Amino acid sequence: MSLLRSIRQRVWEDTVRVARSPLETAREIRYTIRGLRRGEIPPRRVAATVLSTAGALLLVMALLFPIYWILLSAFSGTGGSIYASGGFHLLPRQPSLKPMLWVVGDLGIPAYAVTLSIPFSDLAVVFGTPHISILDVSQYGVTNPSDFKKYLWNSLTVAIPTVLLAMCLIVPGAYALSRREFILRRKLLFGYVLFTQVGGGLGIAALIALYAMFVQVGLNNNKLALAVYYAATAVPFNTWLLKTYMDGIPPSYEEAAVVDGAPPWKVVTEVILPLSTAGLATVFIFTFLTGWTEFVVAQTLLSTDNYTLPVGLYALVGEYAIPWARFAAFALVFASPIVVIYLFAQRYIEGGLSFGGMEG
Repeated sequence: MSLLRSIRQRVWEDTVRVARSPLETAREIRYTIRGLRRGEIPPRRVAATVLSTAGALLLVMALLFPIYWILLSAFSGTGGSIYASGGFHLLPRQPSLKPMLWVVGDLGIPAYAVTLSIPFSDLAVVFGTPHISILDVSQYGVTNPSDFKKYLWNSLTVAIPTVLLAMCLIVPGAYALSRREFILRRKLLFGYVLFTQVGGGLGIAALIALYAMFVQVGLNNNKLALAVYYAATAVPFNTWLLKTYMDGIPPSYEEAAVVDGAPPWKVVTEVILPLSTAGLATVFIFTFLTGWTEFVVAQTLLSTDNYTLPVGLYALVGEYAIPWARFAAFALVFASPIVVIYLFAQRYIEGGLSFGGMEG
């Protein structure tokens, strides 16, 4: 529980820091202006800071330009090509929320989840279950909304088991390889490194063999089987990464806990895991991305009803035309959870990767 409390506390601290960042920036600007007026801060240093900041902003804007272009297409009401025949425009010429509304579709919550007194006229019955309609996209001229919610559910039912299965193997494996001595330990370590490198070279052959094997045992349209495959592919690299991070934790912490009478399981949960937060966050993100963004195997093994978000996005590509506005809106909503997770876990991911790089 201490690990969960630590993660919750750090997420709260990050949220507070992000909320306070505009105030901190305004305070620094006022301090700089006051220092310039009093002559405490040399103008040359301020000019150098402004120029370097402007250069960094230009570089970031150049890197984010493709995302901005997708945003233009996602909020375009024309629904045509992503290429503009009349030249490039900084804002959509016919802005519209229809592509986004088409992606999210109708939204509602079960009526029993609301404790307020709401007239029965506000309730709608879907499949015999009363619910309160929050968003009816047909009122905004959107017909036949996308199957995004079905794809989202399929992706969650693949990504979450992938993370659970992989972490159940990665954490004890990394701890054993980092802290325990046993027979064939070094050979097993080299085997982990080998499995992290051969995936690309044997990708096509492994995919064909995997499909044939899954068809023979009747698992070619099973999301849990796909999650097991993703977890298996995520274990070698992430175990090595987490093991490398745990190598840097001083053994004296464990020895102190043992002297205090802590059992082995408590040493792991109360000492090793809380000190491995950065490594665990890195491994968690990488494992989640494996189940969330993988496309080739999911398209090969799953049928239309079980398509995940990447395959559902690809299904928008038509034979003769592509609805770019809907395609861009779908892609943005699909990528939003990844962006949010990374923003909150950024410092842990960077810490875990830099630490692993030092030891590797």
